[in-house]
Amino acid sequence: MNKAQPAIGNVATGLILATIGAIAFSGKAIIVKLAYRHGVDAVTLIMYRMLFALPIFAVMAWWSSRGKPALTRHDWWGVLGLGFTGYYLASFLDFAGLAYISASLERLILYLNPTLVLLLGLVLYKRHISRRQAFGMAISYAGVILVFGHEISFAGADAALGAVLVFGSAVSYAVYLSFSGELVQRLGSLRLVGLATTVACVLCIGQFVLLRPMSAALVAPEVIWLSILNATLCTAAPVLMVMMAIERIGAGLAAQTGMIGPMSTILMGVLLLGEPFTAWVAAGTALVVAGIFVFTSRPRRA
Repeated sequence: MNKAQPAIGNVATGLILATIGAIAFSGKAIIVKLAYRHGVDAVTLIMYRMLFALPIFAVMAWWSSRGKPALTRHDWWGVLGLGFTGYYLASFLDFAGLAYISASLERLILYLNPTLVLLLGLVLYKRHISRRQAFGMAISYAGVILVFGHEISFAGADAALGAVLVFGSAVSYAVYLSFSGELVQRLGSLRLVGLATTVACVLCIGQFVLLRPMSAALVAPEVIWLSILNATLCTAAPVLMVMMAIERIGAGLAAQTGMIGPMSTILMGVLLLGEPFTAWVAAGTALVVAGIFVFTSRPRRA
């Protein structure tokens, strides 16, 4: 009896962490959309987000590296490559795309990430795709196309550009996930995330220095506060919460709990951004979530 209670408490804590982490991740799109109302561009906005996140991730990298062997040259090249694809390029394309599409559509596109990882596995490693997975993918993509078709009807070419940019972000992060397995096993997930995100922070700051005059850093105070919130509550905190959740309940259950992400984004978009909640959005979201559920669930065995 006493042994079961800690296990139940562990699962409950894991579910709470996974839920809060998913909602916090989803809040990133809302904060970016709010910041765009103050006339800031994607290069400047992502610079501020990464500037405020840099100390957190640098400390994470240092803490997780204590007592561990030094990185080899091969390790450093891996960290640089994963930092570029998984956190710099994916983040920049996402921020750029949010200037053109709704937060709801952005979250639905990013939620297709598991399917993109599987497709990359098919192309790179000839991994098999089951009928169940293919069926789940078809349902999810139909949902995104439904919401995209509705949005392009009133946003036009801007919606198409935004969707392409955000889809590029999802592909970039899928590349990161596909190639990170070896380094995760060798360095550990916390150390790899800390190092890779530190690399991405430096790249985003360097991008601003190269592409914008220093006068572009003079932004509205609201942009600064929103960037601090984005860097802490919607970037660093959910990374740690999801990793702690995975330790308690496993990656599969944590991923399924993350299905609350698109729904929380839509709700926050309606309440905070005034985005319309139509039957098209509701139907598309239901299809995407149902498709990912079918895609990630395992068939029962006798």
